[in-house]
Amino acid sequence: MSKTLFQKIADREIPSTIVYEDEWVVAFRDIQPAAPTHIVIVPRKPIPRIAAASDEDSALLGHLLLKAAHVAKLVGLQENGFRLVINNGRNGGESVPHLHCHILGGRPMAWPPG
Repeated sequence: MSKTLFQKIADREIPSTIVYEDEWVVAFRDIQPAAPTHIVIVPRKPIPRIAAASDEDSALLGHLLLKAAHVAKLVGLQENGFRLVINNGRNGGESVPHLHCHILGGRPMAWPPG
């Protein structure tokens, strides 16, 4: 199976503005931002989407969310708030088949989101 766009970014085969990385996740600026601050955080492990995650991925999923909050703090979103978004499947807005979490901030967020 070929690598996804996000795997290539995590492996530094495609240039990106990386704002955080560790052994489990990579966070980088979105090239088509939907908010003044828009960062995507992905697990290095290629999981197609949240519905494809398994019980064995529990620690990784917890790490992903904790690091999303950490990245939001790093880029100055903690004081005024931010939104985390995980899309699943075509109708959910998923465009890359690699589990990822959008960190959105820098403006008020409307509800409902979609």
